[in-house]
Amino acid sequence: MSKSLTITQTDIIQCLKLSYQIKSVQEAIATQKIITEAAQEAGITVTAEELQQEGDDLRLAQKLVKAKDTWTWLKKHHLSLDEFEESIHNKVLTKKLANHLFSAHVESFFYEHRVDYVAAVTYEVIFDDRDLALELFYAVVEGEITFPEIARLYIQEPELRRSRGYQGLKHRKDFRPEIATAVFAATESEILKPIVTSKGVHLIWVEEIIQPKLDDELRQKIITDLFNAWLEQQIECMEIITYLDLDDNFTKTNEKVKQA
Repeated sequence: MSKSLTITQTDIIQCLKLSYQIKSVQEAIATQKIITEAAQEAGITVTAEELQQEGDDLRLAQKLVKAKDTWTWLKKHHLSLDEFEESIHNKVLTKKLANHLFSAHVESFFYEHRVDYVAAVTYEVIFDDRDLALELFYAVVEGEITFPEIARLYIQEPELRRSRGYQGLKHRKDFRPEIATAVFAATESEILKPIVTSKGVHLIWVEEIIQPKLDDELRQKIITDLFNAWLEQQIECMEIITYLDLDDNFTKTNEKVKQA
């Protein structure tokens, strides 16, 4: 026989406190209030068509094919239909405000920060012995061994060994500074002379350098990044007062005072 368990509002608040999640909840609430107020000031509204499209996209993403699936999902997340529509409304409003504030700044930001969007596809083997890494570097240059062979012989971690040390597609900020300088100065299909860091001696094969294109995907990423930075700045300058007790006693849980 299954047992029942009752969870109260007090239990939820206490759990958030003990798991150190109050601050993230505060900021999420503050963020939505900032968005709502800024959208009102800018005269931004959400149409029924936009709500319908966003709702359809969410149901598709959650694989809610039938009406029954949607109702089950709503129940799982303790949402009424009105609350679901409110969440959809907030998502559309956020997108529209972000585009309103920053779409005109995308091109200038992209060309000013173009170097940050250049990407590299690399493979890497890390050694403890610099002399060994240097010896293998020259062996690759002389055509005596290939980088995949080095990876197969010297990488201990099975999955990384199978992928021959593949590091994926990374941008400049994803590398250590001393490695980024060498990687983005390289040409395609080039092995770099061993680089020493606190992690070890890095032997890196640069497979490809990818120059950025300002397509729709990157355009939206830039808008989102600029918008998120703007939101963080708004929150930094805000004092958040949160009521946590059910008897309406309040506690200042954020001591950041608005700068003059």
